[in-house]
Order: sequence, then C-alpha cells, then structure tokens
Amino acid sequence: MNMGELTPWTAEEFEEQLRARSKSYHIHHPFQVMMNEGKSTRAQIQAWVANRYYYQVSIPVKDAAIMSNCPDREVRRHWVQRILDHDGYGGEDGGIEAWIRLGEAVGLNREQIVSQELVLPGVRFAVDAYINFARRAPWQEAAASSLTELFAPTIHKSRLDHWPTHYPWIEAEGYNYFRRRLTEAPRDVINGLRITLGHFNTRELQEKALSILQFKLDLLWSMLDAMLLAHCPVNIEGWGAYRPMSKVS
Repeated sequence: MNMGELTPWTAEEFEEQLRARSKSYHIHHPFQVMMNEGKSTRAQIQAWVANRYYYQVSIPVKDAAIMSNCPDREVRRHWVQRILDHDGYGGEDGGIEAWIRLGEAVGLNREQIVSQELVLPGVRFAVDAYINFARRAPWQEAAASSLTELFAPTIHKSRLDHWPTHYPWIEAEGYNYFRRRLTEAPRDVINGLRITLGHFNTRELQEKALSILQFKLDLLWSMLDAMLLAHCPVNIEGWGAYRPMSKVS
C-alpha cells in the first residue's frame, strides 16, 4: 500500500503524532541533560549561551523569510508577532535583548555575545541551514518546522525551577528570557498548529510534516553536538570519531 492509499489521520491523531516527536527534543541531549542536572561548569554554560545567541538572532530572519513567501494576509498578521517578540517594539526590548542579558548574567560581556566570536562553525552551519530552508520551502512547510515550540515550555520551566539552585552565580535577571517564552511559545503553538493541521490534510502530507518537524529537531540536536565536542572532554577513537566522556567535571 502506498502512502496515497492510507487514510489520513484525524486532526487529533495528527497532533498526537506531532507531539510524540518530543522524544527527539534536545532536552534529552547529553549536553542539555548535563546543564539541567547542575553538572555544567561556568565555561560550559557561557559557551551554550554564546552559541545559542546565533540561533536567537536568526529566529526573526527565519520568520521574515516565511512571511515573504506567504500570500495570506491573515497568516502574516499573526506570524509577524514572532518577529516583534524577538526584535522588540513599542518600547519593549524583545527576546534578543533578553538573551544578551542572560549572557551578561552568566559572565559574558555584551561585545562577546553580539560579535558572535564564540559561535562554533557547526552551530553556524546548522542555523544557516534552517534559514535557507525557511527561504526556499513552501511557507506552510517552513511554518510546520517551527512546531518544536510544542516542547519548549517544558525545558524553559525546568531551567526556571532548577538553575537558580544549581547555578547560584547566575544573576536573577538573566532568567527573564525563559519567563517570556512560557507565555509566548504556547501562543505561537496555537497558530502553528492551525496552519499545519489545516494544510497537511492527506496521509502523505502528514508524514511529510512529521519529517519536517524531525529535520528541525535534528538541527537543534546537532547544535548541541557541536558544543559537546568543543566544550566537553572527549576520547578520540579512530579517524575523526569521538565518544563523550561518561563524566564531565
């Protein structure tokens, strides 16, 4: 039986399939687990914040690319809020500025963060691939890739609950970005799900949406792979292969 002969999932079943991809979310990556368990060094936390900044500043670029391909005014009217959330508007600094303040709270200076001098090539490559996808893909597919937001509140809440205890040296103001996303991400999910559940309405298209979501999940995972290799002790095995050490100081 080919994909075209399979019965489409109902909207509820399709959403369940999308949410089931949470097992691939980067909250389960060893580098992320290490941070959330309080096992990261100051330098490792700083490296994560500095590298993730490149992703943060690329989010509004990605969203502008999606809107540039979208002829639907109603969709654009909702989607533009994502750009405003990150870039800021009407006297509100926005998420990018909040991330810079997180960087300052973990001991980096603004120049280090904004210059992107600490961004790893692997992180840059992954983020650029995401922007290129958003520019070239049909806007509905690019919108579907943003549904990793389904899983984001869990990771933000975990940081707010545990990091102040694990890392008392992080200044409290640095956590404002995570607090913002606890309300912004669920709102964005409603919009993204509406587009995805409405457009991907055959089994073939639904399976394609799942592969797009997996692409985004893999991209986020690969960013942490680069950080793990660069900032954690590793054993080199063979030509270019590596195995993370079981314990990281």
